[in-house]
Amino acid sequence: TNNYNINNMEVSNMEDNNIFIGGKPFMNYVTAVVMQFTTKNAEEVVIKARGKFISRAVDVTEVAAKRFLEGSVGVKNIKIDSEEFKNNEGKDIRVSIIEITLGKNQ
Repeated sequence: TNNYNINNMEVSNMEDNNIFIGGKPFMNYVTAVVMQFTTKNAEEVVIKARGKFISRAVDVTEVAAKRFLEGSVGVKNIKIDSEEFKNNEGKDIRVSIIEITLGKNQ
């Protein structure tokens, strides 16, 4: 389990092409996804979010794939799950997570 605050998720451009959705401006995430496919020539990008940021992850996916990359990428897989971790007061809480895998269309 991860021991970090759900509100502090950041854009992360790691070499394994994971983008973590959080509270930064919406277009930062869209740009991060588009950059992975265009400048870094990634075959796939995984967009990850937890809790209240799940709907934002879906929106980022749709805007990046349909408006910016204009159908050159598509959703290859969607994984949903839940994570349990301790909050700041030491209480166990469970939060939903989503991982959306975007890949280049053949």
